[in-house]
Amino acid sequence: MSGVDKKLLSVGFLGSGMMASAIMDGIISNKLVSGPESISCSDVFDAPLQVARNKGIYATDSNRVVCERSQDVIIIAVKPDIVVNVCRDITAVDASRSALIISVAAGVTIETLEQNLPGRRVVRVMPNQACTVGQSASGFSLGSLCTDDDRAVVQSIFGSCGLAREFKEFLLNAVTGLSGSGPAYVFEFIEALADGGVRVGLPRADALQLAAQTVKGAAEMVLTTGLHPAELKDRVCSPGGTTIAGVDELEKGGMRAATIQAVKAATRRSMQLGGISESDIISKCNL
Repeated sequence: MSGVDKKLLSVGFLGSGMMASAIMDGIISNKLVSGPESISCSDVFDAPLQVARNKGIYATDSNRVVCERSQDVIIIAVKPDIVVNVCRDITAVDASRSALIISVAAGVTIETLEQNLPGRRVVRVMPNQACTVGQSASGFSLGSLCTDDDRAVVQSIFGSCGLAREFKEFLLNAVTGLSGSGPAYVFEFIEALADGGVRVGLPRADALQLAAQTVKGAAEMVLTTGLHPAELKDRVCSPGGTTIAGVDELEKGGMRAATIQAVKAATRRSMQLGGISESDIISKCNL
């Protein structure tokens, strides 16, 4: 991280649920801090706090204590409807004024964050559920006061638990529709693939393992080879063979069109939850 000493970072989490816990794990395992004692977190429930304490992280039920201890980065990881209240706790602590504020709260815009955190550097991030296994696909957008060093910090933190890409904020709704909601689409496909295996005689446990590993392997091929998925698909589909027969049925069933529609529907819903008017969704976003 340009201009930033990783080992001197102090990071605070307001909210300590599964997503926050996974990001903490990534920060620690990638040595972005000197140790778990450089991380502080808060939550209203004791269970996630105890999980954090077991890792050596400072855990408390006070947001303000976390803000006092976290002068470099504060991550807002609470439900969207309480973000404004959490922002009040941040602004009440003068020691947090120099901290970069990162929000992973779904649908909470940079405008809302900057209005409730005047003069603060804010970032909006959309990670996904695979963050919990270190394989997130995250999109982020920087606020108006952010610096290049802030960009590097965000890349390092969210790159520690997967892929992190910067986007203009209006595209974060599309990120939500694709990678934010995408794990659910893939889970459904894995389930259907396994059901197909059971239908043709495979034991359920074996079918599920084969289906999940097949999806994992195919995804890794796309990422490592850099080849277009269509080219990889064509390599598997020999003329008159078994695979092209299966692909033919997927096309008949409309899998491609249904997947595109799922991304569009989730993107539209993200826009609605973010307060974008129906007329703008239709006229400006063609959804």
